Amino acid sequence: MGMTLMEGNEAVAWGALAAGCRFFAGYPITPATSILNTMQHILPAAGGVVLQGEDEIASTGYCLGAAMAGMKAMTATSGPGISLYSEHISFAIGSEIPLVIVNVQRLGPSTGSATRGADNDVQFMRWGNSGGMPIICLAPVDIKDCYQLTALAFNLAEEFRVPVFIASNKEIGMTRDTVDLSSLELPEPIDRLGPEAGRDYLPFRPLEGRDIPGFAPLGGEVISRQTSSTHGENGYITIIPEEIGEVIERLNRKIESQADRLALYHLDQEEGAGTLLVTYGITTRAAKVAVRRLRAGGEKVSHLTLKTLWPVSQKVISQAAAGVDQVLVVEMNTGQYVREILQVVRDKPVRFFGRMNGSLISPEAIVEAYGKEISHG
Repeated sequence: MGMTLMEGNEAVAWGALAAGCRFFAGYPITPATSILNTMQHILPAAGGVVLQGEDEIASTGYCLGAAMAGMKAMTATSGPGISLYSEHISFAIGSEIPLVIVNVQRLGPSTGSATRGADNDVQFMRWGNSGGMPIICLAPVDIKDCYQLTALAFNLAEEFRVPVFIASNKEIGMTRDTVDLSSLELPEPIDRLGPEAGRDYLPFRPLEGRDIPGFAPLGGEVISRQTSSTHGENGYITIIPEEIGEVIERLNRKIESQADRLALYHLDQEEGAGTLLVTYGITTRAAKVAVRRLRAGGEKVSHLTLKTLWPVSQKVISQAAAGVDQVLVVEMNTGQYVREILQVVRDKPVRFFGRMNGSLISPEAIVEAYGKEISHG
């Protein structure tokens, strides 16, 4: 492709194509619409299908149907659409249907401000399903991440048979940058595993030595079934507590037990640092500038960038915070992921600086917040 000027949303679409996505359905919504537009441009030529649903609920339903038939599917929306996706997200989790969901976040609450960015769906993406089952959520920092993390998201969705979120942001998704996608490495695409040979197929029986069932598409040679209700390994509705409990425990375990393996992050560690700065998403770009300025002024500070928000890797956070005097979490919201940091870091102060008014957090604001926390510490 060579050097190209494109926005983050376009990079998401190209990353999906490279990962083997051949089905996309969505409904126009600022600031995610250009993902739909790009997929309409590139996917049919690759033999794929693009549908504009009559609304967000229908769009996710189309994606679930395509995924149950064996296709790699993706949808994209923003905060109000994520709210409408909730029922089908729950269906995908409970019935272990792979799906990639791109959330180009914007300022809320409700319909909020369509042209202003914020990271205010962080907790909703994790907990916005009935039952509170875990999902995977990746957070890009820039256009390169949009491309590479989207491709990775498909592999994770296929491997774990779970919805995988891309927690983008209006500023990431709609900002143009120069990039050579062909120079960026992508993971080798993988497909979900099929039924085990020599065993009768049960749609929700985990494969030998794993917590993930083999997959047989609806309408295929092997008879399969799906249900959104509580079920046993055979896929039939059940009210037997032991059967229900086994499935619920496995749905939790298959994600949460892999938290450290799934953790994507970058730690810019300085020896003797007194403060650990923690960021994700677009705020990381301002934080990098702030860290350079603080160090130039003689301050010792380390910087942890989280690119996997869910599941939470306690190991990554605790090791990054070891040896510092305090932690400063900066977010474009009123304090969502700082709650997770507080659960892990209990032996030192955890400070928070946030903004949720439609404006970006600048390096100057982070430097100022850092100074206030130091003086109050």
